[in-house]
Amino acid sequence: MSMALEVVKWAVRTILRPRRGHITERPRPAKAAQVSCPAGRREPVRLLMSLVALVVTLSMLPGCGEPPWNNPYAARQAGENILYGAFTERPKHLDPVRSYSSNEYAFIAQIYEPPLQYHFLKRPYTLMPLTAEAVPEPTHLDAAGNPLPPDADPDQIAVTEYLIRIKPGIQYQPHPAFARDADGRYLYHDLPAHEIARLNRLADLPQTGTRELTAEDYVYQIKRLAAPWLHSPIAGLMGEHILGFRDFSQRLEDAAPAPVDGERPFFDLRGLDFPGAEVVDRYSWKVRIDGRYPQFVYWLAMPFFAPMPWEAEALTNQRGMEDNNITLDWYPVGTGPFMLAENNPNLRMVLARNPNFHGETYPTEGMPGDAAEGLLADAGKPLPFVDQAVYSLEKESIPYWNKFLQGYYDTSGISSDAFDQAVRFDAAGEAGLTADMQAKGIGLSTAVQTSIWYMGFNMADDVVGGDSERARLLRRAISIAVDFDEFISIFANGRGVQGQGPLPPGIFGHRDGEAGINPYVFDWENGRAQRKSIAEARALMAQAGYRDGRDPETGRPLSLYYEAMDAGPDGKARLNWMRKQFAKLGIELIVRATDYNRFQEKMREGTGQIFMWGWNADYPDPENFFFLLYGPNRKIDGGENAANYSNPELDLLFEEMKNMPDGPERQAVIDRMTEIVRRDAPWSFGFYPESFSLHHQWIGNVKPNLMANNTLKYLRVEPAIREERRAAWNPPVVWPIGAIAVVLAVGAVPAIVIARRRERSAAL
Repeated sequence: MSMALEVVKWAVRTILRPRRGHITERPRPAKAAQVSCPAGRREPVRLLMSLVALVVTLSMLPGCGEPPWNNPYAARQAGENILYGAFTERPKHLDPVRSYSSNEYAFIAQIYEPPLQYHFLKRPYTLMPLTAEAVPEPTHLDAAGNPLPPDADPDQIAVTEYLIRIKPGIQYQPHPAFARDADGRYLYHDLPAHEIARLNRLADLPQTGTRELTAEDYVYQIKRLAAPWLHSPIAGLMGEHILGFRDFSQRLEDAAPAPVDGERPFFDLRGLDFPGAEVVDRYSWKVRIDGRYPQFVYWLAMPFFAPMPWEAEALTNQRGMEDNNITLDWYPVGTGPFMLAENNPNLRMVLARNPNFHGETYPTEGMPGDAAEGLLADAGKPLPFVDQAVYSLEKESIPYWNKFLQGYYDTSGISSDAFDQAVRFDAAGEAGLTADMQAKGIGLSTAVQTSIWYMGFNMADDVVGGDSERARLLRRAISIAVDFDEFISIFANGRGVQGQGPLPPGIFGHRDGEAGINPYVFDWENGRAQRKSIAEARALMAQAGYRDGRDPETGRPLSLYYEAMDAGPDGKARLNWMRKQFAKLGIELIVRATDYNRFQEKMREGTGQIFMWGWNADYPDPENFFFLLYGPNRKIDGGENAANYSNPELDLLFEEMKNMPDGPERQAVIDRMTEIVRRDAPWSFGFYPESFSLHHQWIGNVKPNLMANNTLKYLRVEPAIREERRAAWNPPVVWPIGAIAVVLAVGAVPAIVIARRRERSAAL
């Protein structure tokens, strides 16, 4: 029994202890000279004194060594090597064939292991082996299957082949799918219907087993990407690149058994030949690309290409399992450092250390400054550092924020409501923490994201589009007038960097400083980019024939249309701001706000004129951004080029650049492409969003990595510091309870006195 509970019990007994004999015993008359409290009044006095004692006792409880009273976690977890966090939306898919969302990757990337990963510390982002022995190099083949030299003419390349060799000895996490009996038969692959009906969770299958990771598991997963009934979001893209992918998908559609009562029986994909992915031996496999696609190697670092053991499908695809949520979308199975120990997405998700993890060590090298910041203190030590990660569901930002400040969450983002409480900017515009945050020892991590928000002009439009000098000057003038520095300050709490081109920081080809500014919109003054004046923008308008913002044909203010996806009330301020930006040039901006679905429809049809949109990098390569400006990829033709921009020179350079290795030659091509886009101005480059995150002093090895998703294994926790800080930050406030008790007791005194008098009368 805890000390606090014993103290409370003692105080309660003090208040409620009966006074023996005060009813039946005949009271003695008091002497006239005796000064004392009558018997009927002594009991209320004792009650009041006992209540005061209780208040004093409660106020002493924080010093009794007990955990804070508001601790949301079990007392047994105190001091444990556990990381605490939160999630705001329940993950929809935990099967890597379907998952394509950051809130899902937060879990499955710690469980599944694709062949490659990104280096935790190095920048620009660098691929390195995970389960593979090395990052594979491409082998180019001609139409007859003969190898070609590395510098072969791209037109001669019919197939690109990657050979991936995985490390031997890697074991899967304990899982019922691998459990066997003494004769080697799988225990749970052919369960009778009545046994499946009684299952509520995977743990109801008590026996577990494991086996070694093999090359066949990777090939099996690629075949699953092609399975039409699994609806992989990258099936269409892979159909364009992996050899024979579309044909294989059709073969699966024809050969697979039909669903029974909505559930598809297990269909073993191992026996089907697939030219795009082939097992070489137990630890080697090949993937073949139609022609060239150098960016494919980046996909090998994504969960889509993690291994999937056939046994897991054999277990979960039995009839009735889906009704009980025993599916791969609910229970992942992998070889990573963690496994999903608890899946209750309406309350809590728990990742626990995988006892079969093959082992990995913390990086021994990083970037300049990493050592000084303590990011190499754990160099060479075995991973992971934490035993568990407990994530609680928090749908509202205020409770999330308050629990972080109380020390119950180890890390946190910063909502707009809490931004001023957490962050301040100095005279130079650099972000820092407020005094209150510094006093708590909280750390701030910032990183410019590998993404861009841009304002696009529909190049198929008669007014703002086309390659005429008139339209080009109009677009440049608007790019000067729309002050995205101001937008960042007002609507993003300063969390962003003014865009200078299509490539954000962290992507090869991006240039910083004076060499990286857009000279059509900015000047370099006093060591920084300064936006050109409105007077210069108006001069460009006059050159374009729109003096004072008036249409020369009508003499009326030029009217332009802005397609917005801010149809709700929260977007009103942003839309009003945008109108004011165009008004600087005398342009009347007509806003056509719709929901996102209608906005996308307008983009596909090419009926919009000016719009804002963004792009997040799938992989850290300039091809992933310049293809948004590639002519054959226009949105009206079914691609992702929402501006419908086409420049013959840029298109030729893109074809050359996308297959080049990083180096000076590729940088020169990128510089030329960037200059063309700046000159033509199909985009006003907007801004690169900046992420701000907070962490407590007991969390170590914090460095934002916007490409890697499997970074939990690098984090370190100091539980003793956390327990000390939690106790200091969460003292119980008990005086209101005592005050209420005293008020109630005082109010009860008259009734008690009357009751005592009646008792005395009855006794007499």
